[in-house]
Amino acid sequence: MIARITGVLETVEKDRALVALPVGLVYEVLVPAFTAARLGGSIGQSVTLHTLEFHESQNQGATVLPRLAGFLTVDDRAFYELFVTCKGIGHKRALRAMAMSSAQIAGAIADRDLATLQSLPEVGKRTAETIAVTLKGKVDRFLGGAAQGAGASTGDAASAPVASTGGGVAREALEVLLQLGENRTDAVAWIDRVLSDDSPPRDAQAVVRAVYRLKSG
Repeated sequence: MIARITGVLETVEKDRALVALPVGLVYEVLVPAFTAARLGGSIGQSVTLHTLEFHESQNQGATVLPRLAGFLTVDDRAFYELFVTCKGIGHKRALRAMAMSSAQIAGAIADRDLATLQSLPEVGKRTAETIAVTLKGKVDRFLGGAAQGAGASTGDAASAPVASTGGGVAREALEVLLQLGENRTDAVAWIDRVLSDDSPPRDAQAVVRAVYRLKSG
């Protein structure tokens, strides 16, 4: 199985990217919308994607095509693997549905926020309920993952400190915001935006202050 690829990002669309490897191979990698958005500013740069292979059946099973799904972090890939265990959520549908970050979707599942789940592409009321029931109690490891991928889209060593410490800072900031009465899904989204800045805060209290500045406009 191809678990990770590193190469130059040639193009990126809303659901796929072309990554050119030094040996001359160019891989088409299917990506969630939120990943495509983060990759948008990295065309022409080196990127690393954590990948998962699957097979897509076409023409009523007459044709089976190998596919490669790619994610900016190992946690995003792990969430995707968990997401596809839901009844009715196949590989392609899961990729299309992941229009929010893994942490945001996980937060909606943990809070049984069906409205947020239904806002995802191709997720109706019944599917949202199935997701919430199936994954209840299984998403805790993803709840503090805001901005795990911030700065990780290029694989640049200079961005490593943010990628390696962002998770712990995000989790601490999330706990504080929840204690202050904030909604988990909103809090994760705010933390993700704060830690995606070029010069993100380095401790949880600074993140919380930045979140409230952002919230106040």
